[in-house]
Amino acid sequence: MQYQFKFEKILSIKEREKDEAFNIYNQSVKRFETAAEKLYELLKKKEDLEAYQSSRLVNGLAVQEIRHHQHFIHQLEKTIEHYQQIVINARSHMNFQQEKFLEKNVEVKKYEKIKEKDLSNYAENVRLLEGRQMDDISIQHFMNRGN
Repeated sequence: MQYQFKFEKILSIKEREKDEAFNIYNQSVKRFETAAEKLYELLKKKEDLEAYQSSRLVNGLAVQEIRHHQHFIHQLEKTIEHYQQIVINARSHMNFQQEKFLEKNVEVKKYEKIKEKDLSNYAENVRLLEGRQMDDISIQHFMNRGN
């Protein structure tokens, strides 16, 4: 008699769902990291440009060049605001996917726990059945020896 878990198909479906949720979560983490890196690069670029402009102001700078730098910094700030929003959205999406993955993981753990308990009950029943069979064999052997 071989052990067969009655919820094996459900467990395999739940494991597949968990794997899919994990893959989606990993993709959302990568999107978040990409957006955060781009935001960091833009902030660094702005900081470097402001430092360059400050160093140039010490030596003197044409008004037209100052306007050009200010316009560029203004455009850069708009881009930074846009990427900040992208990072916020990517973070919230990543957190949502993490929650979904954790829920799927908990479901799989529940079915694995059920399977573990069911298997131990099955093993106990097999052990008791074998014990009874051994007792029956011993009684028959004793009865046959007595005759």
